[in-house]
Amino acid sequence: MGEYIEKMFDVSGQVAVVTGGGGVLCGAMSRALAKAGVKVAVLDIFPEAAQKVVDDITAGGGEAMAVKADVLSRESLEAARDAVLEKWGRVDILINGAGGNKKQATTTPEQPFFDLPPDAVQWVFNLNFLGTFLASQVFGKVMVEQGKGNIINISSMNAFRPLTNIPAYSAAKAAVSNFTQWLAVHISQNYSPNIRVNAIAPGFFITNQNYFLLYDKDDNLTPRGQTILAHTPMNRFGEPEDLLSTLFWLLAPASSFVHGVVVPVDGGFNAFSGV
Repeated sequence: MGEYIEKMFDVSGQVAVVTGGGGVLCGAMSRALAKAGVKVAVLDIFPEAAQKVVDDITAGGGEAMAVKADVLSRESLEAARDAVLEKWGRVDILINGAGGNKKQATTTPEQPFFDLPPDAVQWVFNLNFLGTFLASQVFGKVMVEQGKGNIINISSMNAFRPLTNIPAYSAAKAAVSNFTQWLAVHISQNYSPNIRVNAIAPGFFITNQNYFLLYDKDDNLTPRGQTILAHTPMNRFGEPEDLLSTLFWLLAPASSFVHGVVVPVDGGFNAFSGV
């Protein structure tokens, strides 16, 4: 039984590219993939963050490389692609994890919706959606040439139900979910049925980007943080490790017919009406 299950979920020997790989969530994914025998290219605009994840991986006996990459620059992504292909010769997995929000695109009593600066809104939308779009173009083309591959986008619960105060982030993640479905159909109909495209929609996880919304300067829950927990039936924030089983399920050979879906990992948030 154990050998049967292991074979169903075996991803060893594959090559993964993880954008935003130096972050909290995608760093955990990168480390987990390496433990499963995947060679991992950790892409991040902050090279020191990517290198820290790589150091953790290599210290544990895994194989990884750190690559500085800006997901909003096609040239930067193409240089990263070339570096990965030179080292490992292929790309089997792409995890589009680069994303985030910024205070300037967040409504507050001091900064109402009507005063949100367009450049801040555009920056958030570009980072989350365009960064996913461009990376899918650059690395997806490699998969088309190979005839197989697996793309995992990182969406959000905001894509299911927009949250207050963060209109740019909500809209961008909704676009990521829509694009996931579109790309799944497009790739299958025009290139290969052996290239799958799916997404994970995390609920509320503590990251560097959202900490200021959930905790105050004294590390106490903000009213928003309290409201989130009150509407999460499991009554806690997610841990990065909570995403890993869903990631491996979507990547697994056993899931070869799972295509174009967005999977919530949210502690029941999306299922709860508040009543």
